[in-house]
Amino acid sequence: MNQKSNLQIMNRLNKKTSMNPVITSIYTADPSAHVWDDGKIYIYASHDVDPARGCDLMDRYHVFSSEDMVHWQDEGEILSSDDVSWGRPEGGFMWAPDCAYRNGTYYFYYPHPSGSNWNDTWKIGVASSDKPTSGFKDQGYIEGLGGFAMIDPAVFIDDDNRAYMYYGGGGVCAAVELGEDMVTVKGEVQEMVGLEDFHEATWVFKRNGLYYLTYSDNLEGLNRMCYATSQQPFGPWTYQGVFLEPTGCSTSHGSVAEFKGQWYLFYHNQAISGEGNLRSVCIDELHFNEDGTIQTVQQTLEGVKPVQGSNPPSFLTEIYRAAVGEVKGGAKLKRQEDGTTVVVGMGAEDSACVFEGVNGRSTGGRAEVGIIYGTAEPLAKIRFAVNGVDYSFVNALNTGGTHNREGYTGITVTLKPGNENVITLTGGYGEVAIEELQIKYLVD
Repeated sequence: MNQKSNLQIMNRLNKKTSMNPVITSIYTADPSAHVWDDGKIYIYASHDVDPARGCDLMDRYHVFSSEDMVHWQDEGEILSSDDVSWGRPEGGFMWAPDCAYRNGTYYFYYPHPSGSNWNDTWKIGVASSDKPTSGFKDQGYIEGLGGFAMIDPAVFIDDDNRAYMYYGGGGVCAAVELGEDMVTVKGEVQEMVGLEDFHEATWVFKRNGLYYLTYSDNLEGLNRMCYATSQQPFGPWTYQGVFLEPTGCSTSHGSVAEFKGQWYLFYHNQAISGEGNLRSVCIDELHFNEDGTIQTVQQTLEGVKPVQGSNPPSFLTEIYRAAVGEVKGGAKLKRQEDGTTVVVGMGAEDSACVFEGVNGRSTGGRAEVGIIYGTAEPLAKIRFAVNGVDYSFVNALNTGGTHNREGYTGITVTLKPGNENVITLTGGYGEVAIEELQIKYLVD
């Protein structure tokens, strides 16, 4: 099929705040935020695979980046259980991750069971790369760490360049110093003392010489985020209370980072799906009192404002109108009053819309794909595949209207060079009217 597209340069200048949730293309949770030397901030998040069945389906880690806290780029998938030769044969169970940078290498840490008896066989896996968003290769797991319910690794590198790993679950929080290679332990594992009602989700940061350890508690059905402080990386810790009240989600997990002079809390809720196994990342400002204690975080719909002096990324955008796609099954083309043509009937189980001849440019590689659509169903979704590779569901999240054309978060995929790429949208998961695809390539 000889399909035509519109080519244009677009940016995201008109998005005024990040909005919450900030990631809307796929379900993401357990955000670990880091600022690297390139001046960007990154979120390393777990992925709640849709349809929800439980935490056993969690898999396929993605990374998101931003230069201004408002416009976030999906950098694509960096690791899945398929890449872990030592892991659970059935896959899944890729829970809350973290990342660290040392001596020119990025180290990605993640909990994963090594056996079918998952809860007794947790290990802390490590993958490494010379880039923050791609090229990660699994290096095995850290010997001596793991066991029953020991999950949620968090790595903190102190001012003296010593690295510490904190992890835990089931009421136990432990920490150990990492060796120079970042994959072996140095010294003995130590249990953290002074934490009240610890559940999981450890995160450690330092401000004005004071160490902070944040975690989720055991409040039934609706965890809160608590914190403790210490003068030493191994404690003992002094409990300071709750700083994030329940988010409406049955779990709570987050991270704290400073970016260009402002502190932020990264967390998740279930505002989009209404389901605790389909979560979405949010961001709000974090503020401290004069004595160093943390003020209760105000959860907002607006999210955060762009940082001063930031420049939103520009994209070369190729637009593929639904009118030039091939429809199958119950799907059909419908001309609207405004003259645009959309694909309808996507609620039918055998419905599909196929876009052939999608341009991967001369080099191929990663591109962000967004879908412009309309729907009146809050949890309608579309199964999304590129060149036969299933990228799971893309959420249709804007109820009662057409998706905002500016500032949305698409999903990053890998395209082949040239015009031989095929993108297939499969329906049967709620009625969605598809207007166009937008393929975005970052302009250097």
